[in-house]
Amino acid sequence: MTQGYELYGAEVSYFTGKVRAYLRYKRIPFSEVLATREVYRDIIMPRVGWPVIPVVVTPEDDIWQDSSEIIDHFEARFPEGPVYPQGPRQRLAALLIEAWADEWLKIPAMHYRWTKNRDWVIGEFGKLSRPDLDAAGQREIGEQTARPFAGALPALGATPETGPAIEKSYEGLLGELDAHFAAHDYLFGSKPSIGDFGLYGPLYAHQYRDPASGELMKRIAPHVARWVERMSKPPTPKGGAFLAHDEVPATLKPVFERIMREWLPVLIATAAAFNAHVAARDPADAGKPLPRALGMHAFTLEGATGQRAIFTFDLWMLQRALDFLRSLEGETREKAALVLKEAGGERLAEFPAFPRLARRHFQLVLE
Repeated sequence: MTQGYELYGAEVSYFTGKVRAYLRYKRIPFSEVLATREVYRDIIMPRVGWPVIPVVVTPEDDIWQDSSEIIDHFEARFPEGPVYPQGPRQRLAALLIEAWADEWLKIPAMHYRWTKNRDWVIGEFGKLSRPDLDAAGQREIGEQTARPFAGALPALGATPETGPAIEKSYEGLLGELDAHFAAHDYLFGSKPSIGDFGLYGPLYAHQYRDPASGELMKRIAPHVARWVERMSKPPTPKGGAFLAHDEVPATLKPVFERIMREWLPVLIATAAAFNAHVAARDPADAGKPLPRALGMHAFTLEGATGQRAIFTFDLWMLQRALDFLRSLEGETREKAALVLKEAGGERLAEFPAFPRLARRHFQLVLE
C-alpha cells in the first residue's frame, strides 16, 4: 500500500501535464514524483514494462498508465465536478478534441521543441534524469536522453521540408483558439472538459513552457496563454458549468474545420492500413501487442506534402469518440453528428469500420 496517489512524471512531459492539470482541477490529493533515471529503473520499467510517463500508483498499489485511462479511473472514483459533458454534442466534441490534441498536435509540439528550443530542453532533460550531477554532467546526459525524442521528428512528419507548413498551421490554430478564449474561459463554458485537458498537454508542456514557443504564444495568442494559466491553477476547482442547451460555440468551428482538413484524411488512411495489417496478420500473433507504427504514408499540411508513420494509437483514441457517437440513437445522434458534418467531417460521422482495439498490460492489442 502507498500513502496516496503518486504521479510519476515531469514538467517537460506532454501527457504528465494533462493528468496534473486534471488532478488539480478535481482537487484530488496526490504527490508528484520526478521521473529520474532511478525511477525509470526501479519503478516504471519493472511495473509497466517500457519507459513511459505519466504513471500513477494508487493507494492500493495498482498501476495506471496512459493519460486518458488515468483520468477515466479517477472520474469513476471522484465523480464530483465531472469533466465529461452530459450533452451529446459537447461530449462528442470534447472527445474529438482530446483525441486530436493527444495525437495530432504532437507534430507542432515536437517541431517547435526540437527546432526552436533544443538547447534549453536538453538542459531540462539533464536536470530531470540526473539531478545529482553538475551542469556539465547534466548536459551530457541531456544530450543522450534527447536523441530518441529529437530523432522521432521524421516519423511524425516534421522535417525541414514540412517545417514552414507546420508553423503556418500551428500559428493559424493559435489565432483560432485565441478568438475562442477571448469569449469563453474554456472550450465549452466556465469549466474545463476532457477536451481542455487534452489540449493543455501540448500547449503547456511544449508550447507555453518552452521559452521560444512561450514567447510566440504570449505575443500572438495572449488569450490562449491566459487559458493555459487558468488550467495550471484553476480558479474554481470542481466548479464552473458547461454551456446551457448543449451548445458548442461557433468560435470552435474553425478548429473543427482544421481537424477535418488536416487529421481526418490521415485517420482514414490509417484505418485502411490497419485493416490490411490485421487481415495479413499471422493467427499465431493473436493476443500479442500491436506495432506502434505500420510503415509510412503521405500526408498534406498547408499545401506541403510529407511522409509520416502510420500510428495505430490514433485509432484507439478515435475509437473513444466513435463509440460515444455510435451509442446515440435517432435525433440525438443526428444532432451530435452535426458537430462533425458542419465542419466538413461527414466522413468522420460515417467512419469506415476497423477492428476494435484495447489496452492490456499497458500495450495496444486487438480486443
